[in-house]
Amino acid sequence: MTVTHEPSLDQIDLLDSARFAEGVPWEWFELLRREAPVLWHDEPDGPGFWAVTRYDDVSTINRDHRVFSSAVGGVMIEDPEPELLVLLAEQMLNMDPPRHTKLRLLVNKGFTPRMVGQLQDAIRGQCTRIVNAVIERGECDFVNDVAAELPLQVIAEMLGVPEGDRHQIFEWTNTLVGNQDPEYAVTLEDAMDAGMQMFYYSAELAQQKREHPDEGIVSRLLEAEVEGQRLTDGEFNLFFQLLAVAGNETTRNAISHGMQTFFDHPDQWQRLRDDPGLLDLAVDEIVRWATPVIYFRRTATEDTELSGTKIAEGDKVAMYLISANRDRDAFDEPGRFDIGRDPNHHLGFGAGGPHFCLGANLARAEIKAMFSEILRRLPDIEPTGPPVRLQSYFINGIKHLPVAF
Repeated sequence: MTVTHEPSLDQIDLLDSARFAEGVPWEWFELLRREAPVLWHDEPDGPGFWAVTRYDDVSTINRDHRVFSSAVGGVMIEDPEPELLVLLAEQMLNMDPPRHTKLRLLVNKGFTPRMVGQLQDAIRGQCTRIVNAVIERGECDFVNDVAAELPLQVIAEMLGVPEGDRHQIFEWTNTLVGNQDPEYAVTLEDAMDAGMQMFYYSAELAQQKREHPDEGIVSRLLEAEVEGQRLTDGEFNLFFQLLAVAGNETTRNAISHGMQTFFDHPDQWQRLRDDPGLLDLAVDEIVRWATPVIYFRRTATEDTELSGTKIAEGDKVAMYLISANRDRDAFDEPGRFDIGRDPNHHLGFGAGGPHFCLGANLARAEIKAMFSEILRRLPDIEPTGPPVRLQSYFINGIKHLPVAF
């Protein structure tokens, strides 16, 4: 008989990317939620941070931008160099209201339900093309050939990126988020270089759209006004980068995790085959289960308190979305994958507040369309090997997933 030992709090290292490459350490988060929902966590090259793991506390942080700031130190645990922080401050992800609100109102014009609705046919067309490309082979790497292709092509289509440039965008986004994974052999300089190349690329694209405007999202964004102000060139270029990275990585990983999760829960795959009307609910359960972004950081702007723990002004606070989405105080049987879960107030798109995912409707549309196509044309899909996970304590990613059909 195998005896398993529950970890102790002093064994938990949420900055151990190699541990996350083995799989999400659910037993750590279970222990933290139960015994230390606001835990002080040491940091080898920094002052340390508070790890916050309960649903209600994460929601509180995400909604209270006045006390918990995205702008003071950015949204990653590591403190950026001062010159890098100046650049990051121009990106919407690292802003607080009211500045964030004004920029969000501008870029929202490209993500209205009507705009996403206009993309539905294009999304379905891309799903058909992606399956056409693999179906005769009878096998593929699900991540590279299916899951990664859809958001890449949709975002590129939205942004007006020519066909020949699209996989360069894919390479840049991998470089920007893969710096903890040895397969990508990415240094901080590589990531900075990829960011700058994408910056220059988007500047050229914007110039083309200004000279030859069309009905696409880039022209809409460049022409949009809020209180007489338009996006500056710098704001547009940084938004392009954010959209390319966030739109690619998160949806790719939600689709990849969704497929792997159905392999792990064949009863739910059969349930969906029997009742495709469950797809809308299934999409949100996939996002809850996957939670592609493990955490986001905020910085306390004043002395405050969470779950009875005192937090000092200037302290870093990491809210673990991935843990909140398995909190038994927020979900009935959170460790059960249930494609009929309703209601499902997961935090996979953020916890409300000003930073709720701008592309949530687009992501839902893409995940739904992709699984609809797989259900229809590859219903017997099965794994031919284990998933290969991304080594990262920030992105809950799958790099490779071999499948046959």
